Amino acid sequence: NRHCHIRRIKLLNTMMLRTAASRGMIRKLGSAATICQTRVPIVATCARSNSGGSSSAPPPPPPPSNAGAAASSVKYAKTTAGTGDPEGSGSTGFSTRGPVTWPALGLVAIAAASAVSYYKIERERRLENAMGKIVSSESGWSPNPELLARRQYVRTKWGWFPKEDAFGGAGKPAIGGPWSLVDLDGNLVTNESFKGKWTLLYFGFARCPDICPSEMVKIGKVMDTLEKEHPKLRGQIQPIFVSIDPARDSLKALRDYAKDFHPSYVFLTGAPQQVQAMAKKYRVYMSKADETEDGDYLVDHSIVVYFHDETGDIADCFTQSMRPSDIVEKVVERMTFVPSY
Repeated sequence: NRHCHIRRIKLLNTMMLRTAASRGMIRKLGSAATICQTRVPIVATCARSNSGGSSSAPPPPPPPSNAGAAASSVKYAKTTAGTGDPEGSGSTGFSTRGPVTWPALGLVAIAAASAVSYYKIERERRLENAMGKIVSSESGWSPNPELLARRQYVRTKWGWFPKEDAFGGAGKPAIGGPWSLVDLDGNLVTNESFKGKWTLLYFGFARCPDICPSEMVKIGKVMDTLEKEHPKLRGQIQPIFVSIDPARDSLKALRDYAKDFHPSYVFLTGAPQQVQAMAKKYRVYMSKADETEDGDYLVDHSIVVYFHDETGDIADCFTQSMRPSDIVEKVVERMTFVPSY
């Protein structure tokens, strides 16, 4: 009977193993050993039942099965692939920070800002040196030569500034230039002929009925006032009259015209092309007006007296509205001007 019971138990265990395997309950080979441990108490129980109930101590309880734990570990398992921790210990041994950090970016930004600042400073220094050579040259410099005359610049503690003159910071207008005409004796006269002299230049024509004679008389009064009050300055000034009507203002006509005005005047004329070229450089407007059938006409023109310094550069301009005393004041101011630097 005992052998019969053992066979039955083995057969039962075999059927249980097959059933469990078919249902997918066993996940590891170790599960078979766990199930086999349950056979001993079953065999012992069967033996006690056949022996008529022995009083031996009951066998110890079987150890807890690891099947549930194994299944749970499989169910909740987490992979460590790609973490750099093949053992799954939680420590990879590598730094979690990337190759670029905020301190490194800060150092790069500081270096870039320093490089840009140095470039700007060096560029400004070179430009200033180059500009200094140009503006301090003998010919000077002008931001717009067509409107403003060239000026020399000097370096001060505040930087490069135009050489101070009576025109102030605005600079001189781009008026005047080289020219050539003839005097009453037929001699060639150019702008270079008056170097070392301050000149009062006026454009007019001998047949002008009122404006030109009025302006010529005004300049004569200026010369007389300077002769009395500033004789040294008077000796440095030369008044000049340029005819803008060369077709009618011959040398003989100008000689007769000169008798009515201040004896210090120099009268000049020339070919129409010469006169027009000079008038253009001084931006003098002139046009025929009120021409009659017999060919007589007037000439509309600018009414301005141009005052030049001893180098031939324009020093000031005097309009028709200025009185002789106003012109005298301006002439003295320009001729005695002393720059502060």
